[in-house]
Amino acid sequence: MSNIYEEKVTMIAAGDLQEFVPFGRDHCKHHPNALNLQLRQLQPASELWSSDGAAGLVGSLQEVTIHEKQKESWHLRKGVSDVGEEVEYDEELYVAGNVVIWSKGSKSQASAVYKAFTVDSPVLQALWCDFIISQDKSEKDDSSNEVEKCICILQSSCINVHSMEGKDYIASLPFQVANVWPTKYGLLFERSSSAHEVPPSPPREPLPTMFSMLHPLDEITPLVCKSGGLFGTSRVQYVADSAMKIVFLNADPSIIMTYDAVQGLHSLWILRRVKPEEQNVVLKFSEQGGTLQHVATSSSLTAHLRSLSKGDSPVASPFQNYSSIHSQSRSTSSPSLHSRSPSISNMAALSRSHSPALGVHSFSGVQRFNFSSHNQSPKRQSVSHSPNSTSNDSFIAPEMEPIVPELCIDHLWTEAITNTREKNSPASKVFITSDLCGQKFLCFLVESQLQLRCVKFQESNDKTQLIFGAVTNLQAKDAAPVEKIDTMLVLEGNGNLVLYTGLVRVGKIFIPGLPVPSLTMSNTMPRPSTPLDSVSTPKPLSKPLGSLDEVGLLSPVPELRDSSKLHDSPYIDDCTFQQLGSYIHSVRDPVHNRVTLELSNGAMVRITIPEIATSELVEKCLQAVKSILPKEIAVQMLVKWYNVHNAPGGPSYHSEWNLFITCLMNMMGYNTDRLAWIRNLDFEGSLSPVIAPKKARPSDTGSDEDWEYLLNSDYHQNVESHLLTRALHLNPLEVSLMKEDVLHNLTLDSSTLLFTHIPAIFFVLHLVYEELKLNSLMGEGTRSLVVLLVQLARDLQLEPYLDYYYRDYPTLVKTSRQTCIIDQAQIGLMHHPSFFTPEPPSIYQWLSSCLKGEGASPYPYLSGVCERSKLIVLSVALYILGDERAVSNEASQYLSKVNSAPKKNQMDQNDNRFSFRHGTPVNSLAEKLVLWMTNIGFTLRDLESLPFGVALPIRDAIYHCREQPASDWPEAVCLLIGRQDLSKQACEGNLPKGKSVLSSDVPSGTEAEEEDDGMNDMNQEVMSLIWSEDLRVQEVRRLLQSAHPVRVNVVQMPEVNDHEYIEEKENRLLQLCQRTMALPLGRGMFTLFSYHPVPTEPLPVPKLNLTGRAPPRNTTVDLNSGNIDVPPNMACWASFHNGVAAGLKIAPASQIDSAWIVYNKPKNAELANEYAGFLMALGLNGHLTKLATLNIHDYLTKGHEMTSIGLLLGVSAAKLGTMDMSITRLLSIHIPALLPPTSTELDVPHNVQVAAVIGIGLVYQGTAHRHTAEVLLAEIGRPPGPEMEYCTDRESYSLAAGLALGMVCLGHGSSLIGMSDLNVPEQLYQYMVGGHRRFQAGMHREKHKSPSYQIKEGDTINVDVTCPGATLALAMIYLKTNNRSIADWLRAPDTMYLLDFVKPEFLLLRTLARCLILWDDILPNSKWVDSNVPQIIRENSISLNETEIPSSEDLNLETLAQAHVYIIAGACLSLGFRFAGSENLAAFNCLYKFAKDFMKCLSAPTASVTGHYNLETCLSVVLLSLAMVMAGSGNLKVLQLCRFLHKKTGGEMNYGFHLAHHMALGLLFLGGGRYSLSTSNSSIAALLCALYPHFPVHSTDNRYHLQALRHLYVLAAEPRLLVPVDVDTNTPCYALLEVTYKGTQWYEETTEELMAPTLLPELHLLKQIKVKGPRYWELLIDLSKGMHHLKSILSKDGVLYVKLRAGQLSYKEDPMGWQSLLAQTVTHRNSEARAFKPEAISAFTSDPALLSFAEYFCKPTVNLGQKQEILDLFSSILYECVTQENPEMLPAYIAIDQAVRRLERREMSETFELWQIKLVLEFFSSRSHQERMQKIPSRGLFMNSEFLPVMKCTIDNALDQWLQAGGDVCLHSYLSGQPTEESHLSMLACFLIYHSVPTPGQLSAGGLEGSMSFSELLLKFKQLKMPVRALLRLAPLLLGSPQSMVL
Repeated sequence: MSNIYEEKVTMIAAGDLQEFVPFGRDHCKHHPNALNLQLRQLQPASELWSSDGAAGLVGSLQEVTIHEKQKESWHLRKGVSDVGEEVEYDEELYVAGNVVIWSKGSKSQASAVYKAFTVDSPVLQALWCDFIISQDKSEKDDSSNEVEKCICILQSSCINVHSMEGKDYIASLPFQVANVWPTKYGLLFERSSSAHEVPPSPPREPLPTMFSMLHPLDEITPLVCKSGGLFGTSRVQYVADSAMKIVFLNADPSIIMTYDAVQGLHSLWILRRVKPEEQNVVLKFSEQGGTLQHVATSSSLTAHLRSLSKGDSPVASPFQNYSSIHSQSRSTSSPSLHSRSPSISNMAALSRSHSPALGVHSFSGVQRFNFSSHNQSPKRQSVSHSPNSTSNDSFIAPEMEPIVPELCIDHLWTEAITNTREKNSPASKVFITSDLCGQKFLCFLVESQLQLRCVKFQESNDKTQLIFGAVTNLQAKDAAPVEKIDTMLVLEGNGNLVLYTGLVRVGKIFIPGLPVPSLTMSNTMPRPSTPLDSVSTPKPLSKPLGSLDEVGLLSPVPELRDSSKLHDSPYIDDCTFQQLGSYIHSVRDPVHNRVTLELSNGAMVRITIPEIATSELVEKCLQAVKSILPKEIAVQMLVKWYNVHNAPGGPSYHSEWNLFITCLMNMMGYNTDRLAWIRNLDFEGSLSPVIAPKKARPSDTGSDEDWEYLLNSDYHQNVESHLLTRALHLNPLEVSLMKEDVLHNLTLDSSTLLFTHIPAIFFVLHLVYEELKLNSLMGEGTRSLVVLLVQLARDLQLEPYLDYYYRDYPTLVKTSRQTCIIDQAQIGLMHHPSFFTPEPPSIYQWLSSCLKGEGASPYPYLSGVCERSKLIVLSVALYILGDERAVSNEASQYLSKVNSAPKKNQMDQNDNRFSFRHGTPVNSLAEKLVLWMTNIGFTLRDLESLPFGVALPIRDAIYHCREQPASDWPEAVCLLIGRQDLSKQACEGNLPKGKSVLSSDVPSGTEAEEEDDGMNDMNQEVMSLIWSEDLRVQEVRRLLQSAHPVRVNVVQMPEVNDHEYIEEKENRLLQLCQRTMALPLGRGMFTLFSYHPVPTEPLPVPKLNLTGRAPPRNTTVDLNSGNIDVPPNMACWASFHNGVAAGLKIAPASQIDSAWIVYNKPKNAELANEYAGFLMALGLNGHLTKLATLNIHDYLTKGHEMTSIGLLLGVSAAKLGTMDMSITRLLSIHIPALLPPTSTELDVPHNVQVAAVIGIGLVYQGTAHRHTAEVLLAEIGRPPGPEMEYCTDRESYSLAAGLALGMVCLGHGSSLIGMSDLNVPEQLYQYMVGGHRRFQAGMHREKHKSPSYQIKEGDTINVDVTCPGATLALAMIYLKTNNRSIADWLRAPDTMYLLDFVKPEFLLLRTLARCLILWDDILPNSKWVDSNVPQIIRENSISLNETEIPSSEDLNLETLAQAHVYIIAGACLSLGFRFAGSENLAAFNCLYKFAKDFMKCLSAPTASVTGHYNLETCLSVVLLSLAMVMAGSGNLKVLQLCRFLHKKTGGEMNYGFHLAHHMALGLLFLGGGRYSLSTSNSSIAALLCALYPHFPVHSTDNRYHLQALRHLYVLAAEPRLLVPVDVDTNTPCYALLEVTYKGTQWYEETTEELMAPTLLPELHLLKQIKVKGPRYWELLIDLSKGMHHLKSILSKDGVLYVKLRAGQLSYKEDPMGWQSLLAQTVTHRNSEARAFKPEAISAFTSDPALLSFAEYFCKPTVNLGQKQEILDLFSSILYECVTQENPEMLPAYIAIDQAVRRLERREMSETFELWQIKLVLEFFSSRSHQERMQKIPSRGLFMNSEFLPVMKCTIDNALDQWLQAGGDVCLHSYLSGQPTEESHLSMLACFLIYHSVPTPGQLSAGGLEGSMSFSELLLKFKQLKMPVRALLRLAPLLLGSPQSMVL
């Protein structure tokens, strides 16, 4: 009979039965494509699994019931989330016909389609695969590489790959694919071998059968295999055996299982990347000719295995020779091969232009692979390549490169050859499973034999190899792994579902709702009289045993204890199905712990296999016990527990712990019936048959026994001590002693499973108990666990442990308890582990001794279970003991590892390897601690669940770090230390550059009624903070807008007739239009990078309005009326500039693409110029690189001059300094000098040539490229040519060549490598001063032989043409080199004779060039400026402000005056370059003075001598210099100058001067105040092009300088605005910055305070930037560590998050700082702190928790009485926490207060809180804390200095009062080991803990009893490390007088 019972016991109830239908099938019905998928009559899906058709009855049955349905397949996997957190859903990939459906869903949420794909031809296979996209394909860093998650769809001719990001690839396949497998590296293909492939004749090698593809864009390459040869050599070759098929592939570990059809054996291979030497071997083989000298090379490993398997091999086992699989030695023959070793670095080397289709014929032939013969003899296979092989004519076609293999397989294991006659078949299912102790098995199901073969394997110690064990066969029809709980499900032949873990049988699965197979017993057993149906459908369990009782089962407990009977009974396999209903036919799709069962009737059911444990406590205990038991015992224990826990109708959640205790005690040998406290455990009525003790019940009425039993129960005593009992004044009941029969001592059964391991189990459970004490949420768990521990400790007679538990739970742990005797004889059998300590390890005690500075022994630690203990121990070691090595090295001296003995030498795998991400030295221990904690994943939530005393050191460290964090800490650290400002910064830092926080989201519709002036998108919020006191921004907008008509104010004189008046008005408008056309340039500067375009709308370009309105009637004035002559094409450059200005609004971080750029192309041709400008702008902000080459070509072929200029300059600017070849080709077409001399002369417009030359300069900037430099040098002096082809505007071309040459050799100075023979400086000097033309070297001499026919230049240099370019080229080549000799060439001439030879405006350039070379000599004062003027001019010229004209005969005054102003202007311009963007005050004052002087000059009578034009030019230059120095600052004085010049429109004011003035205005407000200018070499070069001091006379004038170059200033602009943003309100605010400059030769290291938002100085000048308190949290950005952090902040609109400190107001609300709360309560921490109104808290903090605390706990309500004191306390605590900025301490304060009150009322039932208070006190008195306080005395104490002493006193008083009230007697009896009174138990424990009194055992060992005097006691107590104050209280007792001596 017992057997039936046993059958029931080992049943495991499966949960959550659900019918399963693949979601894709349903979805397909509704999928739009369903019509095309005509249902084809094909076999059902289940048939696909049983590949060879399962043998036997089941197979034939199945064929009968085939439903004709469409071929479909699906597979499931565990949900994969993007970030990597745990997700609880299944993903399903369903394939039917041409459709693939990917859906996600779970039990709780309905399935939903994630993606559906439809392809052209039927899908053969669909799978998930991750491709690695990193560049380097090395084996080492596979883990760190980026992975692209993809889904692959295989069709007959190609494979489609779709990545999650949305990329699609299609790779065509060069052969028919039989199967695709996803691997760790990419995809693996098996070529389908067609039947008609003949076995190759001897000289031919078969084609490879396996191929890999590492990325959809890579070529498909053959796989190589490396096999051990017979004599230890190894051979590398292609996998070309068509009999070998893959049956399984696993990614981690990366192994392949293959099946050899000829031999019928399964083999395992490891898959890895191929090594270079193996590649070479294979390629060399394939290179040699296919001559007959190679006859002996074996075709493949398998042929050779086959020959062995014929049985005539002399070796005992054919496989012992494969031990050398990992040997790296190459094939012996390789040294003798040809030494050609192609460098096969990566696939990119093989041009991707070979389409994969090329492979189709290459595989059909034999060109690519080497040849050898099959050699079937078992003799040694010799590899004899003759090196002197005569015919080396390879069959490889010369142009075909060999395909380089990328993956290699190494042989690992092959199953033993079976001698059975039966036919072997390939495994139909293979999986890897691990058992409950983590041992791994590879299982493969051979269906034809109904066998599941399992091979155990493990990693070798050095982790390089896998070692395989023996094969075990289980009878099975099907199987599937259950990963979640480390088990597998096996479907046995008779239809039972059985759960196995590894090879250990756990039990049958009972599936509610499916009929149990009826138990027809074949052996002759008496049939039970009851019908058997009652077994399968349990009735509700009315009595403890329910329906089982009726069957008459025996008592389960002894059965449970005897494990031997479980597996022996023969009947299990004899149960057959009565073919009634449906039965389980196969198992499929295991995911996590869910699996689908296919029933014989075709229905599918998904079931859930229950977890091992659901409660955290049970899980921890199981884990701990498992970790110290030997593996076999651990598995047995877990199997038993699993059966007990998951029996049908098993326990509910709460009683799981009780069930666990009972089960564990049983396994240790306890008789749980006889233990009172176990009997009282509440099983909540769900008494499952396993546990309920079966008692003989004489009657149902009950007996007295029961009542006494109840009174004696723990439960009763708990109720009695309950507060409610006391409140109701219930008298305690008298308890008569229990009957003797219960109290007689119980003994343990020593034969049970865990008996010998009791001490070890006890010890690890104690460690779990200590671990739970560190989690304040697990209090319930510690209470449950301590009961079990006390029982074990008492039985093991461990007094110190008992005393320890008593001190923790004085009321729970009573002295009189049941004991179970363990025989002395049996104690010998117990296994006492080495790690067992007689003194109980206590984590609190350990911390306490660290804080006191006493030494502490290492704390025992269970890896994987006691993670918290480890964390606390290490953090205290680091922070309190100051040992920095504590967290860096793994084997710490503070922890001792606890493991089961056999695993001694094995390092633990699941330890975190800590690595500091920061190479920077961490300043303090606090920082090191915080960084380490973040690294191991410690979060704020973990910190909150630590008890407050333990958490205090960590909180202290956090508080330190919060005060002074580093700016570059990762986000997690900033979250931990509570600095949201920093964590938000770190979080923004990881985001791609996109829309910034500050970009103003103005809806585009608002400005519809007024015309768009192109300046609406500026960020008003920030600008109003920068310039808060006036409306200068509006003024700038008004000055720069060009979209509205201008006012033409002309008064009609009486004598003027109407027609003349109209002409007069139009002439006036023409004058005003000169100014309007100059405005867009300035507007582009003002709105630089301020807008993120919407990719679906074209960029709004404001109209350029050239009409006017004449008052008083506001009539329109138009230039097109034909009354006056308007220059042709007047506005074409103006609209070009307008286009550039519009394009420059686009920020570089915007998301735009090629299509959008083309989409902006205007429809009508009039706007073509604007579009040309727009293209140039896109180049300047870097977006033009996205424009497709095709489109660039399109634009250039249109032949529109402006478009070409814009495009060439834009593309070059975008590729600045890259020497990009394709761009060089593009530019060269437009420069005749760069084309070969014989090429056809293209008719390139002159301006386009100029743009192309500058483009060459930009692309080659700073590269000193010799050929380019040589051509440009010659082009400076390009003659006009015989046909006058180059005669117009020659100046601008020569200047462009000079500028370009300067850029190419930028700042290289005398170190121009390899150009000495070009004599660059001398040649330039000659171009500058004139002289005979040298004979032209180089390839263009033909063109220059014949002189021009129209210009009489002869062979002298035309200096007027060449001088500017040459001068600036010299300046740029020798920029900042301080080269005196070159600078002296550029000095202004100092004799009148020489002065006459130089154009005055060239003197400006020379002075500028000279100063730029002598960079370090520039000083910002007028004395230095004047020092540039030669003496003769200084003495004789008119000074700028004189009124009289001196007369002189021999001097040309005009020349002198002009020379003077130009030289001064040149010096001023160089000053502007030197101090560009610095806002240097001295430079500003100096330049401002000169500007004023020039203004005076213009109105002085002497102006006519110098010439108005010259003075205007010089004034413009000085104004530009001023604007450069003050760039971005919006300085008011400069703005006033610009506005004054804006209003001057008559007389000499031409287009060029307006251009200069508005450029100055634009620079002043560069980018709306967000940008400034840089002084790097590249910026100076760009500014020289943009600000070239010769301005166009009219709007179409490009003679001296191409207008388009004015926009190159963008290359010099850099974002330098820092905007503090309040992290709470997310709005910009003011904050005080302290900027520290590095020391230089002009000044020492200095600091300066700035009020942000502000422009920072250039970053390379700075040492650090700090946000200063007291209003905001401090924040330091250290630039000495590197500037990338600050640069990334600035590039993202300069947003720097700051956080307002508590009680502070922002600078906007409270500019002087007089309104803050702390200012109001100046008398800080005084008596009035109580008067702190809770309402005021909202000014301090926005934390909702604190606000509601103030609301509910601090507001007085009516008639409080004594509660008022508590409210006051709470208010002051809250005030303290908030003002000291540590609100997280509020719970700790309140907990301390509550604990002390409880102690005063003597209601402490647990002593944990007392421990915490003790730890807090010890922390504040610890040495490390005192030292820290001395270092930073200013910092407020972490906890209020008054609060703790008060609490300490209260505790002392409470305990002393207890001593006087009879506690001393109680204490005395405790110390002498006598029983104590119950009423005093809890106070005694408090006393013992608070005063750290040693246990009685330790005291008696110290021999303290006999001491006579106090001094003797002091000496003896020294060893016990007990504080003196405690000793004073104990002394009276120990010295014999029981009168207490309380002080």
